[in-house]
Amino acid sequence: MSQRSVLITGCSSGIGYDAAHSLLKAGWRVFATCRKAEDVDRLTNEGLEALQLDVTDETSMDNALSEILSRTGGSLDALINNAAYATPGAAEDIPTEALREIFETNLFGLHALTRKVIPVMRKQGYGRIVNIGSVLGYVVFKWRAAYVATKYALEGYTDTLRLEMKDTPIKIILINPGPITSRIRQNSVPHFEKHINWSASPRAEQYRKSLLKRLYEDRGPDRYQLPASAVTKKLFVALDAKNPAPKMYVTTPAYTMNILRRVLPTRALDWLIQKG
Repeated sequence: MSQRSVLITGCSSGIGYDAAHSLLKAGWRVFATCRKAEDVDRLTNEGLEALQLDVTDETSMDNALSEILSRTGGSLDALINNAAYATPGAAEDIPTEALREIFETNLFGLHALTRKVIPVMRKQGYGRIVNIGSVLGYVVFKWRAAYVATKYALEGYTDTLRLEMKDTPIKIILINPGPITSRIRQNSVPHFEKHINWSASPRAEQYRKSLLKRLYEDRGPDRYQLPASAVTKKLFVALDAKNPAPKMYVTTPAYTMNILRRVLPTRALDWLIQKG
C-alpha cells in the first residue's frame, strides 16, 4: 500500500501542529502548511514537509497545491481544513471590515481550497475532507460574535457539502472541539487591537472587567481544557475508519452543549451560558 498523503492548513501551532507531527509519526506523508515563511522554516527544521499557504490568497493556494501534487504524482488522500483565527469583541463594536476579514480565512478560504482539492479526489476515486469546527459553531458565548458567525457558517457549509458528496467517493467529516490548548487567544490579540476601539465602547467597563483580563492576563487553562492531541485522536478516526461519524466532538463542553442545545428552551440555554 502506498503512503497516504494529507494536506493540513494552519500548522504553526495548536491543533494543526499536533496533527502534523502525529500523522507523520503514524506513517502519513504530511504536507504541513502555514501562512508565515518563518513558521514554514521552523516546521521544516522539525522534519515536516512544510509549505507556505495562505488561504486568503488564490495564488498561494494554487502554488502550494501544485507543488504537493507534483511531489505525490497527482494524488492527495486527505485535506484537513484547520486554519482559523478569532477577533474578540462585542458584536456592536466589530467593524464590518473585521467581519469580512475573518470570514476570508475561516470560511471563504476554506471553501476555495476545498474546491481546488475536490477535483483531485474525484479523479482518483477516493478522499477525505475534515473540517475543524468548534463548540462555538452551535452555541454562543459573549465577546465572540465574529468567530461564532464563521463557525456557525462552517457547520452549515459542511453539512451541505456532506450531503452533496454522498454520490461521490469523498467523505466529509466535521470535528467540533471545545476548549483546547492552543495559541488562539494570544493570536487574537493583534486582531482585537486592530479592530476594536473598546475604550470608546458603551461596554468599556465590561471590557475592563472581563475580556481584557482574558486576553492579557495569564489565567491558566480553561476548565475542561484538553491538549491538542485530543483532537488528533478524532482525526485518526476520521481518516482511518471505514465509515466515520459525520460529526465528532472533543471535550466535555462540546458533547454537553450539543445535547443541551437540543433539549433546552432558548431562554434556559441563554441563562446556562451566562452562568458559565
